[in-house]
Amino acid sequence: MKHTLVALMQDHPGVLNRVASLFRRRGFNIESLTVGHTEAPGVSRMTIVVDASQTSVEQVTKQLYRLIEVLKVSDVTEDPNIARELVLVKVHAPSSRRAELSSLADVFGAKIVDVAHDSLIFELTAGADKVESFVELVRPFGIREMVRTGRVAMVRGGSSHGAETYVRTA
Repeated sequence: MKHTLVALMQDHPGVLNRVASLFRRRGFNIESLTVGHTEAPGVSRMTIVVDASQTSVEQVTKQLYRLIEVLKVSDVTEDPNIARELVLVKVHAPSSRRAELSSLADVFGAKIVDVAHDSLIFELTAGADKVESFVELVRPFGIREMVRTGRVAMVRGGSSHGAETYVRTA
Protein backbone atom coordinates (compact mmCIF):
# COMPACT_ATOMS: atom_id res chain seq x y z
CA MET A 1 0.00 0.00 0.00
CA LYS A 2 1.28 3.43 -0.87
CA HIS A 3 1.35 6.00 1.94
CA THR A 4 1.26 9.76 1.48
CA LEU A 5 3.27 11.75 4.01
CA VAL A 6 3.17 15.52 4.31
CA ALA A 7 6.20 17.18 5.92
CA LEU A 8 6.39 20.85 6.77
CA MET A 9 9.92 22.19 6.98
CA GLN A 10 11.90 25.38 7.17
CA ASP A 11 12.65 26.75 3.72
CA HIS A 12 16.46 26.79 3.91
CA PRO A 13 19.08 25.96 1.26
CA GLY A 14 20.11 22.30 1.38
CA VAL A 15 17.07 20.91 3.19
CA LEU A 16 15.86 18.91 0.18
CA ASN A 17 19.36 17.48 -0.22
CA ARG A 18 19.40 16.47 3.47
CA VAL A 19 16.05 14.71 3.10
CA ALA A 20 17.16 12.90 -0.07
CA SER A 21 20.42 11.86 1.63
CA LEU A 22 18.46 10.56 4.61
CA PHE A 23 16.35 8.36 2.32
CA ARG A 24 19.42 7.15 0.44
CA ARG A 25 21.40 6.27 3.58
CA ARG A 26 18.50 4.33 5.08
CA GLY A 27 17.65 2.55 1.82
CA PHE A 28 14.12 3.97 1.76
CA ASN A 29 12.49 3.93 -1.66
CA ILE A 30 10.61 7.10 -2.58
CA GLU A 31 7.76 6.58 -5.06
CA SER A 32 7.15 10.32 -5.40
CA LEU A 33 8.55 13.52 -3.90
CA THR A 34 7.08 16.97 -4.43
CA VAL A 35 8.17 20.18 -2.71
CA GLY A 36 6.78 23.69 -2.79
CA HIS A 37 6.22 26.85 -0.80
CA THR A 38 3.30 27.13 1.60
CA GLU A 39 1.07 30.00 2.62
CA ALA A 40 3.50 30.76 5.47
CA PRO A 41 6.73 32.60 4.56
CA GLY A 42 9.82 30.49 5.22
CA VAL A 43 7.97 27.15 5.29
CA SER A 44 7.97 24.52 2.54
CA ARG A 45 5.65 21.54 2.19
CA MET A 46 7.03 18.22 1.03
CA THR A 47 4.67 15.47 -0.12
CA ILE A 48 6.34 12.05 -0.02
CA VAL A 49 4.81 8.82 -1.32
CA VAL A 50 6.34 5.57 -0.07
CA ASP A 51 5.38 1.94 -0.64
CA ALA A 52 4.62 0.59 2.85
CA SER A 53 5.30 -2.97 1.71
CA GLN A 54 8.94 -2.01 1.06
CA THR A 55 9.49 0.86 3.49
CA SER A 56 8.41 1.36 7.11
CA VAL A 57 6.29 4.51 7.23
CA GLU A 58 6.99 4.82 10.96
CA GLN A 59 10.76 4.71 10.32
CA VAL A 60 10.49 7.34 7.57
CA THR A 61 8.57 9.61 9.95
CA LYS A 62 11.07 9.11 12.79
CA GLN A 63 14.01 9.80 10.50
CA LEU A 64 12.42 12.97 9.12
CA TYR A 65 11.90 14.28 12.65
CA ARG A 66 15.65 13.88 13.25
CA LEU A 67 16.25 16.74 10.80
CA ILE A 68 16.13 20.01 12.71
CA GLU A 69 14.42 21.83 9.82
CA VAL A 70 11.39 19.48 9.91
CA LEU A 71 8.48 21.08 11.74
CA LYS A 72 5.73 18.47 11.33
CA VAL A 73 5.16 15.14 9.57
CA SER A 74 1.69 13.72 8.94
CA ASP A 75 0.58 10.50 7.27
CA VAL A 76 -2.54 11.64 5.39
CA THR A 77 -3.20 8.29 3.70
CA GLU A 78 -6.22 7.41 5.83
CA ASP A 79 -7.51 10.99 6.10
CA PRO A 80 -10.06 12.17 3.56
CA ASN A 81 -7.81 14.00 1.13
CA ILE A 82 -7.51 15.43 -2.34
CA ALA A 83 -4.47 14.12 -4.23
CA ARG A 84 -3.41 15.22 -7.69
CA GLU A 85 -0.60 14.82 -10.23
CA LEU A 86 0.20 16.79 -13.36
CA VAL A 87 1.35 15.22 -16.61
CA LEU A 88 2.52 16.88 -19.84
CA VAL A 89 2.55 14.45 -22.77
CA LYS A 90 3.84 15.19 -26.27
CA VAL A 91 2.14 12.78 -28.68
CA HIS A 92 2.76 12.07 -32.35
CA ALA A 93 -0.32 13.61 -34.01
CA PRO A 94 -0.54 13.76 -37.78
CA SER A 95 -3.56 15.75 -38.97
CA SER A 96 -5.47 12.53 -39.71
CA ARG A 97 -5.39 11.50 -35.98
CA ARG A 98 -5.97 14.88 -34.29
CA ALA A 99 -9.75 14.61 -34.02
CA GLU A 100 -9.41 11.23 -32.32
CA LEU A 101 -6.78 12.57 -29.90
CA SER A 102 -8.85 15.68 -29.19
CA SER A 103 -11.90 13.53 -28.35
CA LEU A 104 -9.78 11.41 -26.03
CA ALA A 105 -8.49 14.53 -24.29
CA ASP A 106 -12.05 15.81 -23.82
CA VAL A 107 -13.12 12.57 -22.13
CA PHE A 108 -10.29 12.90 -19.59
CA GLY A 109 -10.50 16.66 -19.16
CA ALA A 110 -7.00 17.11 -20.61
CA LYS A 111 -6.07 20.37 -22.32
CA ILE A 112 -4.15 20.75 -25.54
CA VAL A 113 -1.44 23.25 -24.63
CA ASP A 114 0.68 23.11 -27.79
CA VAL A 115 0.04 22.28 -31.42
CA ALA A 116 2.91 21.62 -33.83
CA HIS A 117 3.05 20.28 -37.37
CA ASP A 118 3.03 16.63 -36.30
CA SER A 119 2.52 16.64 -32.53
CA LEU A 120 0.26 17.79 -29.72
CA ILE A 121 1.14 18.44 -26.09
CA PHE A 122 -1.54 17.58 -23.55
CA GLU A 123 -1.80 18.75 -19.97
CA LEU A 124 -3.79 16.75 -17.44
CA THR A 125 -4.16 17.33 -13.72
CA ALA A 126 -5.96 14.49 -11.97
CA GLY A 127 -5.61 11.61 -9.56
CA ALA A 128 -2.80 9.14 -10.24
CA ASP A 129 -5.12 6.46 -11.67
CA LYS A 130 -6.71 8.85 -14.15
CA VAL A 131 -3.31 10.19 -15.23
CA GLU A 132 -2.05 6.64 -15.72
CA SER A 133 -5.14 5.68 -17.75
CA PHE A 134 -4.73 8.72 -20.01
CA VAL A 135 -1.06 7.96 -20.61
CA GLU A 136 -1.84 4.34 -21.49
CA LEU A 137 -4.56 5.38 -23.96
CA VAL A 138 -2.35 7.86 -25.83
CA ARG A 139 0.67 5.52 -25.80
CA PRO A 140 -0.36 3.73 -29.05
CA PHE A 141 -0.28 7.10 -30.87
CA GLY A 142 3.41 7.42 -29.99
CA ILE A 143 4.58 9.33 -26.95
CA ARG A 144 7.51 11.52 -27.94
CA GLU A 145 8.13 13.02 -24.55
CA MET A 146 6.47 12.98 -21.15
CA VAL A 147 6.97 14.59 -17.75
CA ARG A 148 4.93 13.78 -14.69
CA THR A 149 5.00 15.49 -11.32
CA GLY A 150 4.76 13.65 -8.07
CA ARG A 151 1.65 13.58 -5.95
CA VAL A 152 0.49 16.60 -4.00
CA ALA A 153 -2.16 16.07 -1.34
CA MET A 154 -4.28 18.12 1.03
CA VAL A 155 -6.64 16.92 3.75
CA ARG A 156 -10.25 17.80 3.04
CA GLY A 157 -12.53 19.96 5.17
CA GLY A 158 -11.69 21.51 8.52
CA SER A 159 -8.58 19.47 9.27
CA SER A 160 -5.39 21.38 8.69
CA HIS A 161 -1.90 20.13 8.02
CA GLY A 162 -0.97 23.63 6.91
CA ALA A 163 2.09 25.60 7.85
CA GLU A 164 0.29 28.22 9.94
CA THR A 165 -0.14 25.75 12.81
CA TYR A 166 3.45 24.52 12.97
CA VAL A 167 5.73 27.49 12.36
CA ARG A 168 8.34 27.69 15.10
CA THR A 169 8.49 30.99 16.88
CA ALA A 170 11.59 32.53 18.45
